[in-house]
Amino acid sequence: MRKNRLRELLREGRPTIGVRILSSWPGIVEVVGHTGIIDYVEFVGEYAPWDLHDLENLGRATELFDMSSMMKVDQEPKGFIAQRALGSGIQNILFTDVRSVEDARECVRIVKPETPEHQGINGCHMRRNVGYVLECGTQEYVKAMDEAVIALMIEKKGAIDHLDEILSVRGIDMVQFGPCDYSLSIGMPGERSRKEIKEAELKVIKTALKLGIRPRVEINSIYGLDGVKEYIDLGVKDFSLPADVVIIYQWLKESGEDLKKMLG
Repeated sequence: MRKNRLRELLREGRPTIGVRILSSWPGIVEVVGHTGIIDYVEFVGEYAPWDLHDLENLGRATELFDMSSMMKVDQEPKGFIAQRALGSGIQNILFTDVRSVEDARECVRIVKPETPEHQGINGCHMRRNVGYVLECGTQEYVKAMDEAVIALMIEKKGAIDHLDEILSVRGIDMVQFGPCDYSLSIGMPGERSRKEIKEAELKVIKTALKLGIRPRVEINSIYGLDGVKEYIDLGVKDFSLPADVVIIYQWLKESGEDLKKMLG
């Protein structure tokens, strides 16, 4: 089984840099890999069109580089999608829409191998990550599934209300606050800059750090790293650069407006 760079970095307490992509074209993964800077590519499958062949090709492209991979899966059917992503060679999973301790436990069980020790529901199979026939159900497979990084989006009112209990669930490695969904769930749709939203984000970061879980922050703009130092000072070591569609939109809008002015 292939080494999981993201897991290695977390284990060593080192910082990580990821990038989100909505494109299922594996060439984008190769472009990212050629930078030599990014530790893992996250395919935001929750937002993008894709099929099972795409997942395998994304896994193959990642393996050309010293990177690992992650997939953000839909609320449902999260069990099917997460296990098929892992079987395709995507090594880590980001779960969305967690509202309760029970939701968090289910996410962990989906990823963990089904052994008496790990108490998961991820059984053996003949998929790409085990070489189809080479490491199916082996100890190496069990270790790889146990080392898959399990990340949760904390983005619902219920998750904030029960944050300590949720983050005390064994097996959770990383969390990210989702201001858009959270503002929606408390009746303030679109008001991501409100004081209540910022307070919830700080609560997630501080609680995660207190419980030994890595909080990740997503950078949403290509216009510099303003505000990043504030997170670093809090103790955040994990950041995700803007998604491909954000980079394209912001660059085209700004450059197009500048060009229009030059053309009169």
